[in-house]
Amino acid sequence: MTRLEKDLAALATMSLAQLRERWAAAGEGEAPAAPLALLRRLLAQRLQEKRHGKLPLMVLRELERQAAPSIASAEPTRRPVVLTQGTRLIREWNGRTIAVEVTEQGGFLWEDRSYRSLSEIAREVTGAHWSGPRFFGLTRRG
Repeated sequence: MTRLEKDLAALATMSLAQLRERWAAAGEGEAPAAPLALLRRLLAQRLQEKRHGKLPLMVLRELERQAAPSIASAEPTRRPVVLTQGTRLIREWNGRTIAVEVTEQGGFLWEDRSYRSLSEIAREVTGAHWSGPRFFGLTRRG
């Protein structure tokens, strides 16, 4: 049995006061205010880290990401696309090129007709309900 294995086995029988003493003896400063079982695990981790080294940063980041699933699973905020006058949006649909120009009033011009929204144009082109910004590749699905 190695020295580390003996030290880890001894932790199982130590009292809270003994664990705190062992924490300080390991050069960790004052032991955290934690329940007995948690302090035992923390001390075991510290002893193993001293012997084998800490986890790689990439692994630590992944563990932190997994520990906070609400933050990790939240989609990044998307900035709204701002279309300025004169911008041309081009999309190919069924072999046909659709070119739309943004007008001064914030509307859209397609085939010499004015439209209030890109969705109107997408519906006209496809014959089905489409999100106009999605049809022209300005946003992703979701």
